[in-house]
Amino acid sequence: MPNQLASSRNGHSSEKLHAKCEDCFGLCCVALPFAASADFALDKEGGTPCKNLQPDFRCGIHHNLRQKGFKGCTVYECFGAGQKVSQITYQGKDWRKHPETAKEMYAVFPIMQQLHEMLWYLTEALSLKETEMIHSELLQAIDQTEKLTLLSSKLLKELDVSKHRAEVNTLLLETSKLVRAGFQQKQKNNRGANLIGAKMKKANLRGANLRGAYLIAADLREADLRNVDFIGADLRDANLSGSDLTGSIFLTQAQINAAIGDAKTKLPPSLTKPIHWEAE
Repeated sequence: MPNQLASSRNGHSSEKLHAKCEDCFGLCCVALPFAASADFALDKEGGTPCKNLQPDFRCGIHHNLRQKGFKGCTVYECFGAGQKVSQITYQGKDWRKHPETAKEMYAVFPIMQQLHEMLWYLTEALSLKETEMIHSELLQAIDQTEKLTLLSSKLLKELDVSKHRAEVNTLLLETSKLVRAGFQQKQKNNRGANLIGAKMKKANLRGANLRGAYLIAADLREADLRNVDFIGADLRDANLSGSDLTGSIFLTQAQINAAIGDAKTKLPPSLTKPIHWEAE
């Protein structure tokens, strides 16, 4: 796969940015709150363990989350922040055996999640041939962000994440322009647009800017979504059946898991078709 080869050539891989639940203390199942809705079967306050969390920190209904009413869990991605906090920041000391760390650990986890998300996007940007002219800047940003993830829990809590995100976003915007060059003049800027339920079947959206767009339940069947910037886009129940997303950037597995698709949907090589697509 070109992306993986480019990333490896530069000494940076996205492998460590995948969640490894077996090395995590179930932090997303404890630290984060959720409300009873179409995505969750019940209410849960932040800092309270989910009723499905087992003594070994694994989910008791992991293989049946959608059927049990916990679809929201299947579309969450920590980008490997869980194992970083559990094994590096807290050196393997879990919140059950060391309850004095619990409150702070729950506060540190979402901060680490944001840093790892930035690392994911930066690593993807570095892997693209279109970004060769800014590789040195991307490498510097990756190294700087990685150093921040290794800070102590106290310093992480004091970190100005918004400021760092703004600096990283400058590079991600430049990446987007480079990837979408040649198509931008043909596309309306839909950054942050409200496209909930929009009818865009077979639409030519190649090279479009859909950063932060609300595409909930949008009809994108058989649409041309190549070279699209999807960073932060809400694809919950968006119908991607038969659409072509090859060459799109900043699209995550969590976003794809939240959408609807079929065997004809074409995805970037780094993403896989969710099992529930086959059922639907």
